Amino acid sequence: MREYLLTLCITAAVTYLLTGPVRKFAIVAGAMPEIRARDVHREPTPRLGGIAMFFGLCAGLLVADHLKNLNEVFAKSNEPRALLSGAALIWLIGVLDDKFEIDALIKLGGQMIAAGVMVMQGLTILWLPVPGVGTVSLTPWQGTLLTVALVVITINAVNFVDGLDGLAAGMVCIAAAAFFMYAYRIWYGYGLEAAAPATLFAAVLMGMCLGFLPHNMHPARIFMGDSGSMLIGLVLAAGAISVTGQVDPDAMNLFSGSERATVHQTVPVYIPLLLPLTIIAVPAADLVLAIVRRTWRGQSPFAADRGHLHHRLLEIGHSHSRAVLIMYFWSALIAFGTLGYSVNSASMWIVLGIVMLSAVGLVLLLLPRFTPRAPQWAESFVPPRYRRRRDTAAKPLPAAAYTEGGGQARQEERRTPVVAGVSGANGATAIGTRARMDRRRAESSR
Repeated sequence: MREYLLTLCITAAVTYLLTGPVRKFAIVAGAMPEIRARDVHREPTPRLGGIAMFFGLCAGLLVADHLKNLNEVFAKSNEPRALLSGAALIWLIGVLDDKFEIDALIKLGGQMIAAGVMVMQGLTILWLPVPGVGTVSLTPWQGTLLTVALVVITINAVNFVDGLDGLAAGMVCIAAAAFFMYAYRIWYGYGLEAAAPATLFAAVLMGMCLGFLPHNMHPARIFMGDSGSMLIGLVLAAGAISVTGQVDPDAMNLFSGSERATVHQTVPVYIPLLLPLTIIAVPAADLVLAIVRRTWRGQSPFAADRGHLHHRLLEIGHSHSRAVLIMYFWSALIAFGTLGYSVNSASMWIVLGIVMLSAVGLVLLLLPRFTPRAPQWAESFVPPRYRRRRDTAAKPLPAAAYTEGGGQARQEERRTPVVAGVSGANGATAIGTRARMDRRRAESSR
């Protein structure tokens, strides 16, 4: 565990330290596209954050290769090299897209080629545990097609959800944390060396996201772009493929009996591995809804719009930060709820906890629909938006204000104080005051 934590910290530190110079490079290189209709931010922001994340990935794998225990992963398996090859290819395609915005079909072809490169080097699904049947061996063509499909779906699911500051990096980090706990349990708890590469991939992925998040939280100073979103999607898919297609469920020896009984009893354990999209269920659901919505309108499934889940949260009335935190909440609930169910599927407390947290999540979703007002005695303890509104209309001016010499007093009394934080007040007041001061200085100079 110490070596995994060291690898995570090194990856996070390299990603964090390189993001600042990468931001300056992106500005110089002109990787600051104009604001589009579907964008939420209001100022041009540099992309290419995936450059720092890729070098963080390289640093993490390099450090792990020189550690005593993790070195065995590189000695006994070719999967880390396969991951690095596919990640380099998908990262290069993402960098070109961030700078020149290449066609969507070209990106799709590049994703399939990157998945094929990993398959050629051994990172593929060899068999599937099927409930009631046992372990089903796949032919090379079946394993290749299933691996490529899983990689492409996961990459696009992460790419589609990358619409708010810190959203994609945070959600993938949550998914990677849950995946790390599960893969480490299989590797360390049951002594299965085949789960070691997936555990390493999850630790490196957490480091990449944690190192980039401080620069990407709202208001973001840099975006990861497609070079980052497709990269972390590929790493997440590679970890799921490594565990699903390489670990033999019968080798766990959880139960005595046939292989079919073993697979049947361990179904809750293999749910998040057979379908890694259950860990990133929120972006996966967003992906499916986006494809259905665009196809129904007669558009291309890759046509961008403002109908994603995070856009709808903003339309309901949630702030940018609150929308991101709600998406974090649902991702953590699904990921760690599935993880808890896989550990002990017979515990009713886990099910009740998931149900109660789901109810809390629904209440959080509906908060902007209600505007509760605190009683007068409690107004000093709650935020201003929950206080009762008072009539701030200007009172009638005294008669002295309309007499000669009362012009200055009339102007002072008619001025109403501006409360900081009111939407549009700060900018309008600053512009208006500056204009009046400039006019007075011009008249005095004359």
